[in-house]
Amino acid sequence: MNVVQVGLVLDTERREPAALLDVWPTLGDVACAANADGVSVTVVQAAHRDALIERGGVTFHFVSGDSTRTVMRRVVARAVELRPEVLHVQGLSFPIHTNVLTRAFPHVPILVQDHGSRPPVWWKRPLHRWGLAGIAGVAFTAREQAAPFVAAGVLRPDLPVLEVLESSSWLTPGDRDAARRATGLYGEPCLAWVGRLDANKDPLTVLDAVSRALPSLPGLQLWCCYTDAALLDAVRARLAAEPALAARVHLLGRLSHEQVQDVLRAADFLVLGSHAEGSGYAVIEALACGATPLVTDIPSFRRITAGGAYGALSPPGDAAAMARALVDRAALDRDALRRAARAHFERALSFDAVGEELRAAYRALAAGRLRAHAAGGRG
Repeated sequence: MNVVQVGLVLDTERREPAALLDVWPTLGDVACAANADGVSVTVVQAAHRDALIERGGVTFHFVSGDSTRTVMRRVVARAVELRPEVLHVQGLSFPIHTNVLTRAFPHVPILVQDHGSRPPVWWKRPLHRWGLAGIAGVAFTAREQAAPFVAAGVLRPDLPVLEVLESSSWLTPGDRDAARRATGLYGEPCLAWVGRLDANKDPLTVLDAVSRALPSLPGLQLWCCYTDAALLDAVRARLAAEPALAARVHLLGRLSHEQVQDVLRAADFLVLGSHAEGSGYAVIEALACGATPLVTDIPSFRRITAGGAYGALSPPGDAAAMARALVDRAALDRDALRRAARAHFERALSFDAVGEELRAAYRALAAGRLRAHAAGGRG
């Protein structure tokens, strides 16, 4: 089966095509994961330079032009030349180009995959509804994530919705004690935060949860890795108001990916307070490293943790529930939790698993086997 994946995002930093495969690892890793068992994947990616690159058995066509319109026209033309049996468009934010592709491939099923977008503002919805009307299926990390798009009239109610992970991770568990020696991390339990300090990820609720858990877990330590930090001043003010909490919270700031791996290897648990996520790379990476997620009960986290079977889920904004989950999980056998986390990752979240999900989606679309169902239902 010949599958063409189409990427329409133009790199704002205008990097060379070979560099994009390094700084956007999902671009190559996911294509290579799906390229197996009778499915041949080719990638056509909008870029600022033309290039043809072979990697992992996949050919990447980087297509440029003297304007954004020209780039997109050439992307479509290159996809046509490749004569796909299934077309996989990355992102729900390109209704005009998706419509062009549906007209260029009237007999080819088109799968559009969400990458953490939200329904457009009301005045853009008719354009998106028109642009996505001809697609054969849509993929989200969790089926429930399609519901707001259906309610907004962007996706038709009878559109088949598939569950497909956006990506996976190459991180590994390593040795926890060695990671603690290398990083200086400690704690009983040792908690990690990996993510922005912003309102969506809600570090203030997590700090409240940690504060509530301290009487039961006086040896607890929380280590925070973050990039953007819109709430850093609020976090510091919260810590200044409670010295006992401040003594157990360490603001590490921005770390390299290799350093983040060491932090997750050293940690017993990952904590996050997200209110919404398209996927949850930090949660996937934590499980890859053997750290158990104690996160919020949102669709993507439910999917990644198998409904909380590998971790714990608490309502967003509910510090008391997160504190209870922390105390409960801290009483369990940490080594057993670590083994279970990694086993779940290998079985359900690895690149092998992502590849299997994509191939199953492609085959179902090509065979016309998908039946319509309501978002959140079973397909």
